[in-house]
Amino acid sequence: MRDILDTVRAWRQHDDAVGLATVVDVRRSAPRQPGAAMAVSAAGEVIGSVSGGCVEGAVFDVAQQVMASHQPQLVTYGISDDEAMAVGLTCGGEIELFIERLDSRSRAQIDAVADAIAAEAPLALATVIAGPADIAAKLAVTETDVVGTLGDEGLDAAVGDDARGMLEQGATAQRRYGRHGERRRDEVTVFIESFAPRPRMYVFGAIDFAAAVARIGSYLGYHVTVCDARAVFATRKRFPEADDVVVEWPHRFLASAPVDRRTTICVLTHDPKFDVPVLEIALRSDASYVGAMGSRRTHEDRMQRLREQGLTDRELARLHSPIGLDLGARTPEETAVSIAAEIIQSRWGGPGLPLRATSGAIHRHADRVRSAGGVLSA
Repeated sequence: MRDILDTVRAWRQHDDAVGLATVVDVRRSAPRQPGAAMAVSAAGEVIGSVSGGCVEGAVFDVAQQVMASHQPQLVTYGISDDEAMAVGLTCGGEIELFIERLDSRSRAQIDAVADAIAAEAPLALATVIAGPADIAAKLAVTETDVVGTLGDEGLDAAVGDDARGMLEQGATAQRRYGRHGERRRDEVTVFIESFAPRPRMYVFGAIDFAAAVARIGSYLGYHVTVCDARAVFATRKRFPEADDVVVEWPHRFLASAPVDRRTTICVLTHDPKFDVPVLEIALRSDASYVGAMGSRRTHEDRMQRLREQGLTDRELARLHSPIGLDLGARTPEETAVSIAAEIIQSRWGGPGLPLRATSGAIHRHADRVRSAGGVLSA
């Protein structure tokens, strides 16, 4: 819902009712993952997608019914029947959608989500989607507070605990409880969606390639910081797409910058006095991806310098250098695409081959998406 939330809030300023369809479960191959959403305004406008086009027409009709009846629906779409022209997925998967009417009842929780996203603060949104509980009731859960109720104090407590745990992992999924929050029972189904802050991307070296990497990093959903010790190059004018532009020696900045398991670090400095000290810190950090630009000769020289600094073979093996996948890139923009492709490939474990050269399910990473949370979905 993150990517459509601003539009949904704007619609609700003019008309209280909005139909919201959210993917709450996926089985086998499917184009969108849990948390993907599509909204329908009272005027019939549509934003977002739940299937990449396969079932959106049918979902639009159900959303209109839900807005008129005030009755949420839990619907499932499976494999389409081409001959019968039945609505469904051509990819062979199955998706489950919860379609609800957003009105004044859920305003506080939706506003809490929007405020948390704007502040880049973690928040989980829990929605009852099935069972004898209050269907469509919502609970917004932060690390220290809750907004709303699911209709039962015990259920609120159990869901709040689970939501905080899932938020720590960036997970989005269904959970089942008894009517009063009892564990190991499945009377009530709750969909818990994590809205973790954007992961960080640090780009070191204020060069033209860095501008292209900052643009694509922002497009992929990262909070992008460009850092360079040279004030004449590290300017907001040269890097308008970056969230932050910092004038500082890269290793000094990184030594105090927040780094976690979702952080991406791209070292594009081309200068040993800059890149060796910052890579020494980066390769010993929790960052999920560390890449460095340079020729193969530069790479070998850099590796030797890093060994002299005491880095182990295991630490050096984390370095993606020369940075990027071999796409035959030439321009800064093409190079940025190759770097982004390697970041994605590193994150999800794809082989980096043309799809026509592979076999099996294309969307085979559904479970990993569900547990990893965030850059490309939700």
